Amino acid sequence: MHETTRLAGLVQERINDVVARHRKALEPLGPDTEALLNEAIGFLSGGKRFRAQFAVLGYRAIRPLDLEGEVGEELGAALDAACSLELFHAAALIHDDVIDRSDTRRGRPAAHRMFAALHATNSWRGSADHFGLAGAILLGDLLQSWADELMQSACDAIRDPERSRRAREHFNRMRSEVALGQYLDVLEEQQPTFAPHDTQLERSTRVLVYKSAKYSVEAPLLIGAALAGASAEQERGLASFGLPIGVAFQLRDDLLGVFGDEELTGKPAGDDLVEGKRTVLVTLARENLPDTQRRIFDDLLGEDLDRDQVGMLQTTIRGSGAVEQVEDMISRNVDRAMAALESAPVHADAAARLSKLAERAARRTF
Repeated sequence: MHETTRLAGLVQERINDVVARHRKALEPLGPDTEALLNEAIGFLSGGKRFRAQFAVLGYRAIRPLDLEGEVGEELGAALDAACSLELFHAAALIHDDVIDRSDTRRGRPAAHRMFAALHATNSWRGSADHFGLAGAILLGDLLQSWADELMQSACDAIRDPERSRRAREHFNRMRSEVALGQYLDVLEEQQPTFAPHDTQLERSTRVLVYKSAKYSVEAPLLIGAALAGASAEQERGLASFGLPIGVAFQLRDDLLGVFGDEELTGKPAGDDLVEGKRTVLVTLARENLPDTQRRIFDDLLGEDLDRDQVGMLQTTIRGSGAVEQVEDMISRNVDRAMAALESAPVHADAAARLSKLAERAARRTF
């Protein structure tokens, strides 16, 4: 736990330094940019830092890395890559909240709601909602730009051009997959009806994998490992561990999106039901319902639900047995990942830490 706390502190310090450096460079733009830059700081504070931790452990799986000493060139490169992933994650969340029309994130107003409130408070002309959307999109774009700069900084610090090339390749692919996975999620919500069960389950799983699972665990591991000079065999071993843990992580998120405690998740309970997310959990629940109950479920999903209606859908999902099915899927993915990790040609110390971090990521409670 001490090392986890130490890493989280190093990541936050690095992020703070990055933001401060950019603020200094951007001073000629004047004070009107303060609201955007302040929101960047607020959004980048706190969080579980799972992606940063997986990136650093991916590096340590290939090369020893001392987190207790001074931040030298090697640790600095690993931290830049880790922080780059946190900035990219923050940008993805901001844009995701715009797409989903979410009101809150981490217990505070979503970025687009904050900018809309700023507009209303100052009685500016035009639409507050439009200004809010514009501000959030631009903030996400700004953080993506900073993320790219940090990843380039990490690559530049590595003298081996092949290591740098591989890390950049993983980072670029991750960004493309997340964008397309998000598009697939949006596209799925537009379909007038659910597809036949097997097809719907395949679609829901594909969204889960490309929108979240790969970039939550597999990509950070591979980016860190590539920077450290991983062989193709080592990358395959880490990918075989990372993808099922990423799937388990997102399946847990899907459960939290329906049943999570608002105090812990920072979002209203049942938010995924209001947004009409066609997750694996929802897909499995529908399949287990009688026809009449399924039609009522479909009619309510994605509507402007009150607390009682959310509670009714939650009860329906619990009664369907889908929660147990998803829990079983999580356990099977964790078991598959652990088996892959046992045979992966990586440092034993890092493997032990990866195992503990994977359990934390997959076993969050609701």
